[in-house]
Amino acid sequence: MIIVMGVAGSGKSSQGKLLADEMGYPWLSTGEFLRMIVAGERRKDMLAGKLLEDQEMIDVMEKVFTMVDVTDEFVLDGFPRTVIQADWMLDYAKQHVIPRISVVHIIASRETVKQRLLERGRKDDHDDAISERFDEYERSIKPILQHFKDNGSTIVDIDGERDIKVVHDEIKRAIIGA
Repeated sequence: MIIVMGVAGSGKSSQGKLLADEMGYPWLSTGEFLRMIVAGERRKDMLAGKLLEDQEMIDVMEKVFTMVDVTDEFVLDGFPRTVIQADWMLDYAKQHVIPRISVVHIIASRETVKQRLLERGRKDDHDDAISERFDEYERSIKPILQHFKDNGSTIVDIDGERDIKVVHDEIKRAIIGA
């Protein structure tokens, strides 16, 4: 399993999809799934940049994982977002004999992220939501990365501010050795 992490706008979805397409892996984007299934007040919260509760996300992921053979390689984008979710992911991997967890951590500055998100123009890409996402990313990402590292996962930091092809090639070299 290859988990692609980074703040919204860092390029994680683009890079995750590129890697999955090139390697023939399933690409599981929690953002895409959530935009399809979350409704009502929770959807309004999500569009405001707020994260769903841990158990809500875990329930979604359990459903998502029934759609793919998790013992084969796949790319996961947008999960986990908390240490509790990371811990669940590690336990899930052990129970389902997922051979490895590799984490691609794409790093981009607040300015770059804001510019990219405003350019893509989705309804949930406005100043307040972008700021909330970046703040949440800063509070949560380091403990998650450390948790994965402490549990034997490979962590690869990638500069996401460069050309998309350069970033993609670096990810392939780091994860696949290509």
